[in-house]
Order: sequence, then structure tokens, then C-alpha cells
Amino acid sequence: MINQPKAVVLKELVVEIAARTTESRVIVALAGAPGSGKSTTAELLQTDLQNTYNQTVQIVPMDGFHFDDAILAQLGRSQRKGAPDTFDVEGFDVTMSRLATAYLTADVAVPIFDRSRELSRAGARLIDRNTRIVLVEGNYLLLKDAPWRRLHQYFDITVMIACDEQTLCARLQKRWTDLGFDLPEATGKVEYNDLPNARRVTEGSVKAEFSLVRT
Repeated sequence: MINQPKAVVLKELVVEIAARTTESRVIVALAGAPGSGKSTTAELLQTDLQNTYNQTVQIVPMDGFHFDDAILAQLGRSQRKGAPDTFDVEGFDVTMSRLATAYLTADVAVPIFDRSRELSRAGARLIDRNTRIVLVEGNYLLLKDAPWRRLHQYFDITVMIACDEQTLCARLQKRWTDLGFDLPEATGKVEYNDLPNARRVTEGSVKAEFSLVRT
């Protein structure tokens, strides 16, 4: 049972992951609120682990399991895209099971979310059978509630990325304006969708082993 996460910076987390790497595959969960820097963190970890420790590392983004906009329209959930119930968690579970058992035996194709087109591309990344470290990044990886909690069994290391709400708001607003939304639209998306999702992450997740402090 984890009482309090161990606070680490990126370089320390790299050392911790490398120290756990043995002869089997290591799966690392990188959780955090929208805008907390999960994708950037995963890329930095991948680079450091490859360059410093000569490890084979690949990234699996949770966002690839977004339901398509057509499905969200059918479900009446278009305005809450990005909430926990707008993802194919069952499909994610199956993929994680394959990743956890396929080391050295099979490549695993995973979907990738194309933010410029706001849709997922199936089989857009191939996780090679020889990949030793898999970094899984996403908002809801550590949620306490079913069906998300079924994913916890696959994670060897769990990390929650720390980020204050003011910073999140600024980053998320910029994300939407960069995609062409005007300021009122961007503000509305942040206040009525992104921030509720962020609070769900911070309030509804189990304790991670590590709390990553970005500097």
C-alpha cells in the first residue's frame, strides 16, 4: 500500500525506472490532468532512457482510445469529449494485456490520437516485441473506479505528474486557441470540460508511487 508518493524530478525518475529494468518488460504509467505535460514528459523520459541507459523505450498514449466523434454524438457525449466515459476502456484493457504478455513474442499495434484532425488512427504505432520499457501516458490511468481500475494490474511503476490548476488553465486555453478557437470558446472548453476532467484525475485517482515535479 502506497501512503504518499515519493516526489521526484525527471532525472531522478529516469534513474528509478532504469533501476527496475531487468529481463522482463517494464510498463510505466504516467498519469496527470489534461495539460499537465504527460506527452512531453514521456518523450523526455524516452530520450533519457535511450541515451543514458541504452534501453529500448516506446510510448503508448491513452488518447488513442478516444471514441470517434460519431460515436460520441450517438451517446450524447460530444460536449464532454475527453471525460472518462468517452474512451474505449475495454479495448485499452485488451491492448494493455497484450503489451504485458507479448515481450519478445509479438509486436503490438496501438492507436494514436491525431489532435489536428480530432480523431484516432488505428494501428498507427507498432510496439516492437523487443521493447523493454513501455511508457503509457494518459489522464485516467490511475482512476479508482471501474472499469479503469482494471488497468492497474499492468503497471510496474506509477507516476502522477504534479501541476497546479492555474498553470493547467493557461496551457489548456493556449491549446484551444492554437487550434483556431477564439478566446471565449477556448475559455468555455477549459471551464466546462477540461477543468472538470482535471479535477476528476486529482480527486479520483489512487496514490501513485511517484509524484513528478516538473522544473
